Amino acid sequence: MRITVDMKLCESHGQCVFAAPEVFSFDEDDFLRYEGEPSDDLRGVVEQAAAVCPVRAIDLTPAL
Repeated sequence: MRITVDMKLCESHGQCVFAAPEVFSFDEDDFLRYEGEPSDDLRGVVEQAAAVCPVRAIDLTPAL
C-alpha cells in the first residue's frame, strides 16, 4: 500500500502518530513524517490511522 498525506489539509493533530507510531511521527520542527510504503503487516494500523484523521488528509492506495 502507498500512503500519501495532503499536507495542505493536515493540521498536525497527531492522531495518526498515536494510531500508527511505526509509520507516522513528527520531526523536531513538528512536521509530520511518514513511511510512504509500509510493509503489509502494518496495514491494519495504517488503515486505523487514516480513519482517525479528523481532516481526512491521509490517502491509501495499492502499491505499484
